[in-house]
Amino acid sequence: MTIFLPYFLRKFAKTKWKRPLIFQCSIYKQIHNHYLMHIAITGNIGAGKTTLATKLAEHFGWEVLYEAVDGNPYLPPFYEDMPRWAFHLQMYFLKSRYEQVLQIQKSNRRIIQDRTIYEDAYIFAMNLYKSGIMSANDYATYRGIFDLMMRSVKAPDLTIYLKADLPKLITQIKRRGRDFEANISEKYLADLNDHYEEFTENYKDGKLLTLEVNQLDFVNNPEDLASIIHKVDKALLYEKPPELDFVK
Repeated sequence: MTIFLPYFLRKFAKTKWKRPLIFQCSIYKQIHNHYLMHIAITGNIGAGKTTLATKLAEHFGWEVLYEAVDGNPYLPPFYEDMPRWAFHLQMYFLKSRYEQVLQIQKSNRRIIQDRTIYEDAYIFAMNLYKSGIMSANDYATYRGIFDLMMRSVKAPDLTIYLKADLPKLITQIKRRGRDFEANISEKYLADLNDHYEEFTENYKDGKLLTLEVNQLDFVNNPEDLASIIHKVDKALLYEKPPELDFVK
């Protein structure tokens, strides 16, 4: 992505147009706005989303929007009694994610988001409903609110899917040691994985990069992290520079 911008600026600086007009008006704004991006990381519980989001942000200089886990009042009781707290938890996450969407739309920076609003509905809420944990009435109410929100939601420019099998997920969940995650069942994780596969296979709202992370250790192995960065960098590159309306 950063390949084209310096080229543009050098080219414009050599033109016969008046520089103040160019850089204060449409050309500069078009370039600037074109390169503002929303990147999102999706994946099951324990796939490594938060860690990778942090590392990519450090490398590329992006801002990170983390998932509302710390301080979430519904997470601990949810894993103790899923039917009782399923609707409350999903509404909390939906509200948090929509607030992030609004923040992203107003921002003038590149942002990487830890999980998307799509996953809330198409994976987690759907799974709770299909497994009988969330009632039909609660699910209908939830989806109605989600559908209203989606009228003002723009898809990420790039979505990175961390694909991981159960052994990888379980190992990493145990490693981070959150007490409330100790009761997560393998069936719950497996069902979520099934929904992730269906979601990513049918995702058409933006560019999707799938990373198989079962054999990767991007925390302790610099080569694994470098490989991911290379793939993300390649996915972000445009085949050609944006078309601009020149103002003389």
